[in-house]
Amino acid sequence: MLRQVHPDDASSICIIYNHFIEDTAVTFEESILTPEEMRQRILETTPTYPWLVREERGKLAGYAYGRKWRERSAYRHSAEVTVYLDPSAVGKGIGTELFGALLTELRSREIHCVIGGVALPNAASVALLEKFGLRKVAHFKEVGYKLGRWIDVGYWQIVF
Repeated sequence: MLRQVHPDDASSICIIYNHFIEDTAVTFEESILTPEEMRQRILETTPTYPWLVREERGKLAGYAYGRKWRERSAYRHSAEVTVYLDPSAVGKGIGTELFGALLTELRSREIHCVIGGVALPNAASVALLEKFGLRKVAHFKEVGYKLGRWIDVGYWQIVF
């Protein structure tokens, strides 16, 4: 079941996201989040941007959301996108389903430009973005340091 996020999903979202914080360089956050911190992020994001979750057999399998690209008001028609899946949900088409629904929702909210950032290398995330027509527009070398190594970040973009 694909649906809008509810603040009560914060604990389940933390289970998924904290794995990526602790064990991967996919996110540059380095301290795990509490459910209350995640709940606050949901409450801050959802008045303006979509946040979708996908359940599978009563368990959260993944989530995707848009958020503000930058602070200045002229950026208000651009959004950065994020998708995270529970490791057990990878390879089942859930990321594709979430991302497609997220893009549809962003278009309906008059978002003109969608931007996805990817810690590199990450072939699965790149493939997902490019599947939906996003194209690489930037590559920053060694901008993050996590897990004992320097990490590049690439940015992909689509304009509706």
